[in-house]
Amino acid sequence: MLMAETHDKAVGQTSGAKFEQISMQFLAETFPRLQNLRPGKWHIAKLGNRNTIKTSSFSQYEHLEYLNLLTKNDARLAASMGNDYMIAPDVVVYRDTEPDETINKEAAIIDDSVCNLADIRQKNGGLPILHASISAKWTMRSDRAQNSRTEALGLIRNRKGHLPHIVVVTGEPMPSRLASLALGTGDIDCIYHFALYELVEAVKNIGAEDSMELLNILIHGKRLKDISDLPLDLTV
Repeated sequence: MLMAETHDKAVGQTSGAKFEQISMQFLAETFPRLQNLRPGKWHIAKLGNRNTIKTSSFSQYEHLEYLNLLTKNDARLAASMGNDYMIAPDVVVYRDTEPDETINKEAAIIDDSVCNLADIRQKNGGLPILHASISAKWTMRSDRAQNSRTEALGLIRNRKGHLPHIVVVTGEPMPSRLASLALGTGDIDCIYHFALYELVEAVKNIGAEDSMELLNILIHGKRLKDISDLPLDLTV
């Protein structure tokens, strides 16, 4: 389970950055161990302004760097396009391409006469493949929920190829705020709470029937899960 140590109360941005780091570490220590379910050369990284890895570093979104260069040099084009295509997930899971020797390990499947455009084939010279985008939000004010949804829609609309998993990890304790993002489908896969079982127990103990009913709707509707479910869901 994702565990956060007890510290003195930190300011909002500091808490958010620590939560992103803890979420990344949790995935790095769990998901790569599930090779029997999802083999591959996996990487988990926390993105940021100083990170050389961007969304355009992956095969589905490499064209975004070209668009970025065009808009930098053309003010009228920039005004027309805006920056809706610029996406910056907090944490990403991505997979390296594979050499022909690995692909043909069990049987001769490919050669140079076929599969010359497949993203997974290393010989085709493509970029790594984005497998999952994780938006990590320690708390979830209405504006933060909207940011996660906007980010998800950007990933959906601007991809070329396979859509990665799009999830939100949070520590938000208010069921109503969780519902503001979790209810409905079409943008994010699911919300994962870092202490869902403890949250359910706390809501039961205070006798908040409306909040408990809302949590049940989210959980049974597969819109809210515990963080421990995330590595297994990413193997699908």
